[in-house]
Amino acid sequence: MKRQPALKRSLGFWALMLCSIGAILGAGIYVLIGKAAALGGNAVWMSFGISALLAAFTGLSYAELVSMFPKSSAEYGYTKKAFGEKIGFIIGMLIILASVVSAATVAIGFAGYFSNMFPVAIIPVAIALIIVLSGVLIYGIRESAWMAIIFTLIEIVGLIIVIIIGIPYLGSVNYLDTSAGFSSIFAAAALIFFAYLGFEEIARLGEETKNPTKTIPKALIYSIIISAILYILVAVTSVSVVDWQTLGHSTAPLADVVAIAFGSNAFLLISVIALFATANTVLFIMLAGSRIIYGMSKEKAFPKKLSEILKNRKTPIYAILITMIFTIAFTLVGNIETIASLTDYAIFIVFIAINAAAIVLRYKLPTAKRPFKMPANIGKFPVIALLGIITSILMLLHLDIMIIIYGIIITLIIFAFYEVYEHHKKSSKRKIHIGSQ
Repeated sequence: MKRQPALKRSLGFWALMLCSIGAILGAGIYVLIGKAAALGGNAVWMSFGISALLAAFTGLSYAELVSMFPKSSAEYGYTKKAFGEKIGFIIGMLIILASVVSAATVAIGFAGYFSNMFPVAIIPVAIALIIVLSGVLIYGIRESAWMAIIFTLIEIVGLIIVIIIGIPYLGSVNYLDTSAGFSSIFAAAALIFFAYLGFEEIARLGEETKNPTKTIPKALIYSIIISAILYILVAVTSVSVVDWQTLGHSTAPLADVVAIAFGSNAFLLISVIALFATANTVLFIMLAGSRIIYGMSKEKAFPKKLSEILKNRKTPIYAILITMIFTIAFTLVGNIETIASLTDYAIFIVFIAINAAAIVLRYKLPTAKRPFKMPANIGKFPVIALLGIITSILMLLHLDIMIIIYGIIITLIIFAFYEVYEHHKKSSKRKIHIGSQ
């Protein structure tokens, strides 16, 4: 029997960690810092620290699970082993939905920055970006990773510029002042949590990583820590340079901070950095999204065609193309804001399932090798995974009630699709069996 080509193991620790940092940083911080400052006041830096801790709970569950099962199927594979095929399929589909909608949303964001600099229509630019980045993904994982690394370094430089600008202003305010008491710090933390999303995406690169059982958990944890340090420093310097009330009302808060040093050129500088940030986010979301489609196909949840690999480039061409097609489709949706909000629902449902899977597998597979194991256990029970479930539920409850209702409806549609799809697969197998007799 001819052996199918495998994905190429090209990613080491540094490449993976930088890709993960890029996925976390994205472009959210450029807007979120203002909204967060309006809630947390000068103490918004504490909110960034609390959010990092909350993200780390689920991050540690991912780290343990990926060390056990370093496969492209990631979330689908973990929840399938813990709760069965049906739950695994629903979680996998929610991840795919979140991936294509998020990529489309951020691609439109990229096009918005681009159209502010050049007189072009937004949707064609967004589609062009998606097609170009899909070409990079098809060309190779090494090339995709290098692009992500370069773009991440540019993002980091942008944040370091903000930090350096703020150094002369350090100590100019009371960093414990809040907008409305200590509770406002937690309100800001709930908002800021979204700025840490993205760390989970490297779990789907297990088949393209060298020594993935050790490399991915380490890269995942370090990326959260480094992102948190950058965010906290940016928060401290931002409120030092511009008062939190002004930041809270600003549509471009970091540009206001940079304007202190660069004047009217600040908006151009921030827009250029945001172009790299948004392009990087689209690239990595599509990379991770295509890999779970590939992984689910390998595990026979999807048609076999989607796990086929381009022989000379060692990339899953059909999984990438299907990701590209659906991402473009969502860019063509008129008002994408509501659909984009559904990605938050999907992510938090997935996080609840991942933490629950980490708990269940401690008892279901007690002797399985765990190159990385979460600390803080009571017997076999991982306390951190429980904290991950609690925080994910709290984040879910912060969403608008209509988003939760729409999310539940979509989950039920996925469930119905699974039942129909499974019935079709079983009918096809019976026909083949009867025909071979």
